[in-house]
Amino acid sequence: MRLALFDLDNTLLPLDSDYEWGSFLERAGVVDAQWHRRENDRFYSEYVAGTMDIDEFLAFQLAPLAEHSCERLAAWHRQFMDEVILPAIRPQARALVARHLEGGDLCAIITATNDFVTGPIAREFGIEHLIATRVECRDGRYTGRHVGTPTYREGKVTRTGDWLRELGRKWSDFERSWFYSDSANDIPLLSRVTDPVATNPDERLAAHASAHGWTVLRLFE
Repeated sequence: MRLALFDLDNTLLPLDSDYEWGSFLERAGVVDAQWHRRENDRFYSEYVAGTMDIDEFLAFQLAPLAEHSCERLAAWHRQFMDEVILPAIRPQARALVARHLEGGDLCAIITATNDFVTGPIAREFGIEHLIATRVECRDGRYTGRHVGTPTYREGKVTRTGDWLRELGRKWSDFERSWFYSDSANDIPLLSRVTDPVATNPDERLAAHASAHGWTVLRLFE
């Protein structure tokens, strides 16, 4: 049995879906564009640098979900998929996923981006399992808060272990395991698999991968 885990943003996608969702809301006039862009840029810079406070970011990113009905949000998300995500998906990314699926590997997308944004994207890639930061929903509306451990840094290791247990599996069941990621924030989970693949790596991850002899995949070149 083999396991294949995929980060999403800047790994399977040549963009950051979290950041782009915020930009979409700015263009749609859903949020104060000037303030939101400034904060969106700040959090993204902190993420790249490895200094982002995940709780502060999630409070910012999830707040708009609490202000609108699920029906309205779903309509915006369909537009977001059509205008931003679908045009960005590259054949190379689809082929990478297909190779693992067709090989019978257990596949999952694991991402710090919340499950509202990423659920439809995972389905577009044909991946059944999504391990994402969970958005709280009560009485048919999002609350603007997250629940459980965010799927960020060491939290990705925690959430992957939780998911495997839910499936009645454990790490030792897998003769090989892959994790594809672009970010140095994912070094904890990359270090847990048998086959870490630095995919479109950022500067910090590229240096770490070189020092540790990890495979480097530049998927979009």
